[in-house]
Amino acid sequence: MTDPALTTVEIEPIGPVRSSVIWMHGLGADAHDFEPIVPELHLPVELGIRFVFPNAPIRPVTINNGMRMRAWYDVLSMDLPRQEDPDGVYASERDIYALLEREKQRGVPAERIVLAGFSQGGAMALHTGLRYPDRLAGILALSCYIPLASKLNSERRPANQLTPIFMAHGDYDAVIPMRYGQQSAEALKALGYAVEWS
Repeated sequence: MTDPALTTVEIEPIGPVRSSVIWMHGLGADAHDFEPIVPELHLPVELGIRFVFPNAPIRPVTINNGMRMRAWYDVLSMDLPRQEDPDGVYASERDIYALLEREKQRGVPAERIVLAGFSQGGAMALHTGLRYPDRLAGILALSCYIPLASKLNSERRPANQLTPIFMAHGDYDAVIPMRYGQQSAEALKALGYAVEWS
């Protein structure tokens, strides 16, 4: 079995595992950030969902004066999309691919895996899910945007063209302006993706 580079916190279902949710946290948070939400979802036991919460790598973050923290990629400036960190985004994409492959090796087919995330984690869910070669069950992207959006059209894979995508953004998000999320949702719809925006 492939041993992914990212450490994880996992919540196993009571019964057999039938599906998985890989949920990425936001900038400066960690794998425990969304762990408490699982019981609040009141999901039916028979769904057999394993929740996998990975820790982003620790790296210097430019907008935080180079402070080292958990981040899926460096944030050079809040002036998106002009100043992005493609090397960091692609490195995290590879790490998330490894988690997806591990879930498949543990018996969960890709079409029963949801990629989810908040803020930077949501950006990585979109980035990775739209480029993944196998059909996923869904993509959940909260308070985020599409990183490296100018490359999406040439890098996206047809396997996830019909994958349901749910995007939502907090009205009072002071970190990532809602317009970035709305623009991303509209761009995906223009490419024919099934996006629900809330």
